[in-house]
Amino acid sequence: MQLEDVYKHYMNDLYRYLYSLSKNHHVAEDLVQEAFYRAYLTLADYEINNIKAWLFKVAYHAFIDHQRKNKKTILTDEIKENVDMIENTPESKMLEKESFLLLIEDLKCLKEIEKQAVLLCDLNELSYQEAAEILNIKLNTLKSHISRGRKKLVERVKERMNLDERRA
Repeated sequence: MQLEDVYKHYMNDLYRYLYSLSKNHHVAEDLVQEAFYRAYLTLADYEINNIKAWLFKVAYHAFIDHQRKNKKTILTDEIKENVDMIENTPESKMLEKESFLLLIEDLKCLKEIEKQAVLLCDLNELSYQEAAEILNIKLNTLKSHISRGRKKLVERVKERMNLDERRA
């Protein structure tokens, strides 16, 4: 597969992943470019079996490098305006956008490693093994982080639902 084809196929996935990490549109775009630049430098020398998982690993390391350089995380509530919608009704768009904002807000309550594990496996549909390799942790450790992260997210959703019921 040529780098151009890989870029067209995985660019949006990497952008969404990096946006969920950085919470900043411009940083996510820069990191996508950085990840593909690193891929360009490496792809000629190595044969990669699972390109998607490898690209996510490269993107994750680009994000970590960016964090180290900036020494702070910029948290904003910007969201990508062109989120792919299942239905194109105004109501469904609004609900989807609101759900996405709530999910981003709920992810902030997780420890960083739990957030990474949930983002990679649940939102980006990588296998546990691929996510463990990206995060450079053991498979069982990853499973523990995913389990804890999911439980915390479910608790947050239940709390929010209880608050909504009391208000209604």
